[in-house]
Amino acid sequence: MKLLIKGGTLVLKDGERKADILIENGKIVKIGENLKADCKTIDAAGKHVLPGLIDMHVHLREPGFEGKEDIESGSKAAVAGGFTQVCCMPNTNPVCDNAVVVSYIKNRQKEVNLCKINPIGAITRGQEGAAMADIGKMKVAGAVALSDDGKSVANSNIMRLAMEYASGFGLKCLCHCEDKELVDGGVVNEGFNSTLTGLKGSLRAAEDIFIARDIALAESLNVPVHICHVSTYSGVEIIRSAKKRGVKVTAETCPHYFVLTDDIITTYDTNTKVNPPVREDRDRKEIIRGLKDGTLDCIVTDHAPHSLKDKQVEYNLAAFGMSGLETSFPLSYTYLVKTGVLSLSALAERMSYNPANILNLDGGELKEGAPADITVVDLNEKYVIDGKNFLSKGKNTPFNGFEVYGRIKYTLVDGEIKYGN
Repeated sequence: MKLLIKGGTLVLKDGERKADILIENGKIVKIGENLKADCKTIDAAGKHVLPGLIDMHVHLREPGFEGKEDIESGSKAAVAGGFTQVCCMPNTNPVCDNAVVVSYIKNRQKEVNLCKINPIGAITRGQEGAAMADIGKMKVAGAVALSDDGKSVANSNIMRLAMEYASGFGLKCLCHCEDKELVDGGVVNEGFNSTLTGLKGSLRAAEDIFIARDIALAESLNVPVHICHVSTYSGVEIIRSAKKRGVKVTAETCPHYFVLTDDIITTYDTNTKVNPPVREDRDRKEIIRGLKDGTLDCIVTDHAPHSLKDKQVEYNLAAFGMSGLETSFPLSYTYLVKTGVLSLSALAERMSYNPANILNLDGGELKEGAPADITVVDLNEKYVIDGKNFLSKGKNTPFNGFEVYGRIKYTLVDGEIKYGN
């Protein structure tokens, strides 16, 4: 029941510190120098010790789409990526819009016993946008938030009622912002490269209109709202302005939006097809600026695993989504910390502390008395991403061949080693 992490550099809210961590009964009981205990020891010399990473936006596909991913394979991918907690979106079959499905996911997490899984319930029944789901019952069963991710709630009055009702239960609505009518079948960002490739484009405005609407509702109702997977420079500016006015808005983005531009679509590789689409360099730079100044609170994966048959078709017919759990930290470290945009503490804040704070999850910080959810990483280890090696069923990544730094060495959940190499 005891474990000692020895000689690592701890990544804390206020900086880095060399220290040991003593764990007992799933909790951090002591942080200090030269700690001694008669127990198993992890030698973390030359490594960095972070609070366990938390991904508040993943798709685990179970129930209903286990050919793409299931809770076991998704959990294996999560701990391999350094994640101790993930929050799974409700677009399963059946949709996670009731207490029964929430309970099923929680029970499957206990059976698999790797990372902690927090279900996100649907805002509307069947994600159809017509009537609110059983919000109160889902909360009791263990839902930590609400979202119709994959779809926007088009009816503004239903969205208003859902935000008010959810707030009464201490839940936030996580908003997928997309005007489907304006997208009109678009599969990539509308611009030079969509013209060059002949692929139908989707305007930034299709995302921005719903970002603005959901922020306007939150401001009028004085309730919190969270904006999912921001991809546009103009969306960042809308959120930044709202935060300055005191609106209770938080927001997230994903590695593909601060690493890639839509130049990648010229290969017609369907692994580059994601929703919202990867956009232009202007967008990428503003996403980075938004992460640096705190406009964007979290880095999430939007982990969307697909089988080969979903991707090995022509671009217009391919499924949207990238597999991201096993590449998120090394990409974020390589492109944000090694480039000087963020400190390692700031990255941990966006990948651990802030998600925990936004969703009221237990964890997100290395401190005495906290759950021993811990990620140990070798920041100096360089390697090349190869999707064939993913533990996820979804091998669909546009990052094959990318050279990155930051190899996950250990992932501990409640003091138990769930991943280690």
